[in-house]
Amino acid sequence: MYHPDLYVLTMNNVSKDQPDFYVTLGDDFSLDRLINRNMLSQSNVDQIYAHQRKFLSIVGRSSPLFLVNGNHEQAARHFLDGTPDNPAVLAGRARARFYPLPVPDSFYSGDREKVEFVGLLRDYYAWTWGDALFVVIDPYWHSPVPVDSAVGDTKRQRDSSDARRQRGSGDTGRGRNSGHTERRGGSGRRDRDWWGMSIGDTQYQWFKKTLEQSNARYKFVFAHHVLGTGRGGVEMADLYEWGGKNSNGTWEFGVKRPDWELPIHKLMVKNGVTIFFQGHDHLVARQERDGLIYQSTPNPADASYQAFNRQAYRSGDILPNSGHLRVTVSPQNVRVDYVRSYLRKDETSEHKNGELAFSYIVKPAAPTIK
Repeated sequence: MYHPDLYVLTMNNVSKDQPDFYVTLGDDFSLDRLINRNMLSQSNVDQIYAHQRKFLSIVGRSSPLFLVNGNHEQAARHFLDGTPDNPAVLAGRARARFYPLPVPDSFYSGDREKVEFVGLLRDYYAWTWGDALFVVIDPYWHSPVPVDSAVGDTKRQRDSSDARRQRGSGDTGRGRNSGHTERRGGSGRRDRDWWGMSIGDTQYQWFKKTLEQSNARYKFVFAHHVLGTGRGGVEMADLYEWGGKNSNGTWEFGVKRPDWELPIHKLMVKNGVTIFFQGHDHLVARQERDGLIYQSTPNPADASYQAFNRQAYRSGDILPNSGHLRVTVSPQNVRVDYVRSYLRKDETSEHKNGELAFSYIVKPAAPTIK
């Protein structure tokens, strides 16, 4: 799903829009190959992050760039083992070294936790610009158990997981499964602890406060994916800490998250979030649930022009790669346009690079009384 010429073309299409800023949705920096080939080192990870500047700087030279942590970055808490050379630390260092991401100050709010060998993670943050609130959240740095990819399941990581089980898993909250219950059966399949996966109490309370205290006309939330794993948009919205139910439909939110007011989806609905943007699935999908739009975003460099994971989406407007979403905010409305990218050799009389493939408009929600 990666063609360098198409990637450059998409970034040039974005640059022509002269955006106020550009938001990626994760999986921009994959450490999987380094881990699987036992090639992890700071210099090798730095090369991956530096290489992306060739493409992202096309936009970033004139527009602020905001990164969202994805599963393939492997910047995840479960890797932390007290050493400076685990995947999470190496990724955290490279991310901060090559990209000037927000730290909490008078303009931005966000993650104030410092992680050993990394410092401030700069992984979740929020800011208000014009008529809109922008909020980035991250499940990977704050989940005590693996959220998605089980890449790099080395003996050292298994040993460190055992040690974490013995001493407790930190920022997980009372009443939930705090142990690392992920197991491998004889087939190699993972038996994952879905309630153990979490954005964490601290991030949840920050997220709740950020939404509640904002009087912005529009509110946008960005994350790599619902729950950080799985496929689909609203199809996942009822589940676990996002929706409060188990896979069999049983409501267990009050038991598993006793210190949380509402599941994440209901919290966004209550506080008037306009659009939730996610990546991970590599297609364009617009869905709606309880007045909240779930918007999956395209891969910018997929020269196969496919709608990957289409089967996971049972409703909504579904379109294939590649291109970018242009979001235009005004006091009257929000307009979302899907701008397609085509290599010259792939253009046809019906499809040209830069064509507008899909658009919709969202009106501001009625004001709520707080």
